[in-house]
Amino acid sequence: MGSGEFVAGLVDLLLPGGGCGGCGESGPPWCGDCATRLGAPLPVVLPGGPAVLAAGRYRGPLRTALLGYKERGRRDLGPPLAALLAAAVAPAVPRAGPMWLVPAPSRPAAARARGGDHVLRLCRALAAELVAEGHEVTPARALRLARRARDSVGLDADQRAANLAGRLRVCPGGLPPPGTDASRVLLVDDVVTTGATLRACRDALAGAGVGVGTALVLCDATGRHGR
Repeated sequence: MGSGEFVAGLVDLLLPGGGCGGCGESGPPWCGDCATRLGAPLPVVLPGGPAVLAAGRYRGPLRTALLGYKERGRRDLGPPLAALLAAAVAPAVPRAGPMWLVPAPSRPAAARARGGDHVLRLCRALAAELVAEGHEVTPARALRLARRARDSVGLDADQRAANLAGRLRVCPGGLPPPGTDASRVLLVDDVVTTGATLRACRDALAGAGVGVGTALVLCDATGRHGR
């Protein structure tokens, strides 16, 4: 990378532009063309894991928008990305009775670098979307990662599982009430790659007596999807 490209990239990182987070065209953070390209939500086949529903595949405009939101400070993309999740899960969410959204936790160092936990922010925006549609939904910050957890980028499924082993903590004060039906608990994350994080989160919650009905993610990077 030349010095000009480096400076341009740094400026773009510090002062992220507006426009569509998927294609870069001027206008809203998520444009109609990118929405059309996204297609319908898809179930993800995750052996040994919870049922998973993804808003789309980890490619094209959705991948670009997620990276903009997660890594480049585009907080304006939070509400439209949450709206994609709401559209994916709303038909399966019962209107009668409360629901809880449990965000998969970020590493403390990563959250600090991003100015906060991006999945938690996404959960809060998703809850607002669903409440506006008449659902009773509450974000439940029930899990956290120990500081010694490594960045999972580049790790395979076994390495990711080992990285999480003993490092995923339950926050009792953030758990859904005792006896909550599993169908009313949604585990939320940005991307499913190997499924190690979703499995570990599901197991940690189960150990605290909380079942998980469905895991909801923005992007499927597994390639194991079905209809």
